[in-house]
Amino acid sequence: MSTIREVAALANVSAATVSRVLNHDTKYKMTNETIERVWKAVAELGYKAPTSSRDQMRYVHKPGSVSQSPHKFGCILNVQGGKYNDPYYLSILSGFEDAVMKKGYEISFIRTNKELENPKVLSNTFQDPVSGVIIMNTLEPATFQYLKKQTPYIVGIDTDHNDIDNVAYDHYGAAFMAIRHLMDRGYKRIGFIGGFREDMRKSRRYNGYFSALHCFDLEYNPDWVLASNWDEEYCEKVVRQAYKNNLLPDAYFVASDLMAIGVLRTLFDLGVQVPSEVAVIGLSNIEISKYSNPPLTTIALPIHDMGRVAAGVLFDRIEGDDTPAKVITLSAEVLKRSST
Repeated sequence: MSTIREVAALANVSAATVSRVLNHDTKYKMTNETIERVWKAVAELGYKAPTSSRDQMRYVHKPGSVSQSPHKFGCILNVQGGKYNDPYYLSILSGFEDAVMKKGYEISFIRTNKELENPKVLSNTFQDPVSGVIIMNTLEPATFQYLKKQTPYIVGIDTDHNDIDNVAYDHYGAAFMAIRHLMDRGYKRIGFIGGFREDMRKSRRYNGYFSALHCFDLEYNPDWVLASNWDEEYCEKVVRQAYKNNLLPDAYFVASDLMAIGVLRTLFDLGVQVPSEVAVIGLSNIEISKYSNPPLTTIALPIHDMGRVAAGVLFDRIEGDDTPAKVITLSAEVLKRSST
């Protein structure tokens, strides 16, 4: 059995860096290249972490391994940066993997939407047949049609593909819930951070935010609406610019915990007190959100359950469920912490 030191040697990093990558420790800055090297070394050596990270690692199979599993499944991640550094999608994947392994089945491959843009990668991914696939974002039409030809069952995680089953949460309702919470806490000048500027008005989270302001008779100021581009560094940059221009609202609803933690860090660096000067509420309840400074109030989503439910839908289809494609919407709730 391989050791963490062997993984570190192959990836040309320290054992401590390997441990941080496996446990998704964001306290120390690491490049995406470093993170990718560690995960590739883990896969090549078939390393199994002896800590809680094992639950996130069981899907990493040693190349060439032979399985007698009656069903194999695939997963397509939606990531903007490194493949394994978004805790939201990893938690969904963890729930999916738990359900698959409980059935005695196997996850055959994990790809990203970006990887599948390469025709060779797309073709190689489906060299061996799979019983079903979960996808975590809306795919390009050509890629999606190719998938439908390669596997009988596809379940989306909150995608716009309406001809397949989807497991989702109510984006609009979650945003509305966040604004109601901020209003109840006494905040009246509320901003929004999330998404891309060109797609802002298509965003269900933004529309939930906008509608809640109207419903509660709160002021809307376009200067309080910031695009994050789903990039932490860019998100921090636009918050700094808003501060420089004296355009900070009393509170921000940030459409992702990962971005919200970046906002907290930026406000701290700027000397802005949270929540007395600016409050922050996030969305998703990733594990690290309770360890931010201050701990992040968030709209908690059942992200682990989303993966588990998606697996259950695949199993039902395999076992003969031929009902029309459906959307299973899971509930959300406000998780109050010290940032509001």
